[in-house]
Amino acid sequence: MRAWGLASADIGQLTNAVQFGFILGTLGFALTGLADRFAASWIFACCAVLGAGANAAFALAADGMHSGLPLRFVVGLALAGVYPLGMKLVVSWVPQQAGAALAWLVGMLTLGTSLPHGVRMLDAGWGWQVAILVSSMLAVVAAVLVFRLGDGPHLARRGGAHGLHLGEVLLSFRIPAFRASALAYFGHQWELYAFWTLVPLMLAALPATAGWTAASMSAAAFCVIGVGAAGCVGGGMLSRRIGSAPVAAIALALSATCCAVYPFAVDAPPALLATLLLVWGASVVADSPHFSALSARACQPVAVGSALALQNAIGFAVTMVSISLGTRLWPALGAHVAWLLLPGPVLGLLALSPLLKSAGMADVRSTHTR
Repeated sequence: MRAWGLASADIGQLTNAVQFGFILGTLGFALTGLADRFAASWIFACCAVLGAGANAAFALAADGMHSGLPLRFVVGLALAGVYPLGMKLVVSWVPQQAGAALAWLVGMLTLGTSLPHGVRMLDAGWGWQVAILVSSMLAVVAAVLVFRLGDGPHLARRGGAHGLHLGEVLLSFRIPAFRASALAYFGHQWELYAFWTLVPLMLAALPATAGWTAASMSAAAFCVIGVGAAGCVGGGMLSRRIGSAPVAAIALALSATCCAVYPFAVDAPPALLATLLLVWGASVVADSPHFSALSARACQPVAVGSALALQNAIGFAVTMVSISLGTRLWPALGAHVAWLLLPGPVLGLLALSPLLKSAGMADVRSTHTR
């Protein structure tokens, strides 16, 4: 922001360029069935290298919004072959533990989201480009690891099996369980990426952080976002006992409470405020892997990759609206921007209710059987 003379709304535009690229990429994968026509590990590796290159070009060649926005768009386009395909890869290895395994995946995604702040925390005056170049390097490492790993034995493409017809994946929304999970995911997405985008602005505006150095602010952002990894892993472990739907509901309820309370807590004692932000950071993403697990479980195996890609595309379209509104209204609303995020988890809870009822009935049947 300082180097290019940007406002908070411009940061929202740069973030949304990534989101828009991701949306178009996931729609392309979903509607053409490409996500289920080729080996997921190959698509993942190729897209990770493409994204790393565009990301590095942003650090080394971009000199303002006019050149930065197209490069951020390409990064988002490449990520469409990484995140949904990564979910399919995880399910292809351990479908019977999809919730717990996807919790590890999204936990690592969350840790990766916070890592640029961690790199900035260690910065010795090298400039903002270093955090982005380190991200590109790690993406190349990921491409090599996944390419060597290959696809798992489950959900493998079978010779002679019919492929998806163009647009056939849209029929997934006719499945009640998939529809409930997807709608809850859309509510979750309204809050998640807007929260991650706003965290540095929120921290910088707190009375408790007045006079902090840039490194200290980056360390705080790293902790608030990165703690979501622990929330995901903990939620994954809990899901083995109570199921994915109840874990997602608990996370939605916690993050909704944090949204509602935050504007009243900005002047609270630092320890209490820090606890609130860490609980928010942990709960805001802890539900994400369980929506993917619930949706994957509801779909036909041949359509899992495409259905998850479509769900992601719509969910990230939702994030574009909340990110744009949040960053544009931040100067006027300040801490009260948290209330703009509140409808997301509340509506997510309402959408999830049919799956909660199903989970409860399954527990009752299991108890009678025993």
